[in-house]
Amino acid sequence: MSMYYRWKNFEEDEDRPEKPRRFGVTEMRGPNHTLLTQNVLQEMFESMGQFVDGLKFSGGSHSLMPKSFLKQVIDMAHQPNVYVSTGDWAEHLLRKGPSAFKDYVEECKQMGFDTIELNVTSLEVPEETLLRYVRLIKSGGLKAKPQFAVKFNKSDIPIGRDRAFGAYIPPSPRSTEFVEDVDLLIGRAERCLEAGADMIMIDADDLCKQADSVRADIIAKVIGRLGLEKTMFEASNARASEWFIKQYGPKVNLFVDHSQVMDLECLRGRNLGKNHTSVLGSSYFLF
Repeated sequence: MSMYYRWKNFEEDEDRPEKPRRFGVTEMRGPNHTLLTQNVLQEMFESMGQFVDGLKFSGGSHSLMPKSFLKQVIDMAHQPNVYVSTGDWAEHLLRKGPSAFKDYVEECKQMGFDTIELNVTSLEVPEETLLRYVRLIKSGGLKAKPQFAVKFNKSDIPIGRDRAFGAYIPPSPRSTEFVEDVDLLIGRAERCLEAGADMIMIDADDLCKQADSVRADIIAKVIGRLGLEKTMFEASNARASEWFIKQYGPKVNLFVDHSQVMDLECLRGRNLGKNHTSVLGSSYFLF
C-alpha cells in the first residue's frame, strides 16, 4: 500500500490485512445493464485497485462478450490482484446434459476466471448434485461460491411510517410467497463448505434493500453459524453497506455496485468522519 497516497489508514485494532484478504473483502459488480469499457475498468483499478478484491460479471453478462475482450478484462483485473467471478450463469447449462458443467468449469479456467458462483435457487438441483458441482469446481482448480437467497413473508417487516399515538394500524396481509426455513438454508450452506466451497454468498435482497427494515435476527443467525469470514452479503444500496459496517465492523465481506466502492472503503476506514458522502459525493464513478 506504500505506493498509494496515504489518504486514509486502517486503525491497528481493525486487523484488515493486505490483499489477498480472507475477510473485509469487497467484491464489485461488473457489467449488468450498462456497458463496461476497458478504459473505465483500467481507471478504476489504477485509482482504487487496492480496495477492490473481486470483480463479478453479473447476470450472465460475460456470455454476451467476445472471448478476446473478456480475456483482456480478466487479465486487467488480475494485475491489481483482483479475482474474477462468473456470477450466476451455471444454471443455464443444465439443459445441455450432465457433461456440460464439467466442460464449463474447464472453459472458465482457460479464460482465467478464479471463482464460479452457483445460484442455488436457480439451479433447482438435489443437494447431492449441488455438492458434486462444488467438488468439480474445486478439482478444476477454481474457487466455488454457492449463492443462497433468503426469503420471508413481507408482512414480517415492520412498517416504519409515523402514526399518531393510538391510531389504528391495520394488519398486513400474509403474502403467498415461499418462506424459506433459515436453518435449512444454513445447513445446506454448511455442507457446501464441508464439500470445499470457499465462500457463501447471501443474496439477501429482501433483508438489506431498506436499511430501516433489516432482518438483523436472520443475518446474525447466518453469521453465527457460518462465520464472518465465510459469508458475503449482497448490499443493495449504500445505507445497507453502512449498516453492515456499523454492526459487524470492517471485516464483513460485501458485494456492492461499482459506484459504492469508494464510499464503502471510507466506511471501513472509519477516519473520514460520519458524513463521508460530503467528501466523496454519492457516486464517485458512474459508468
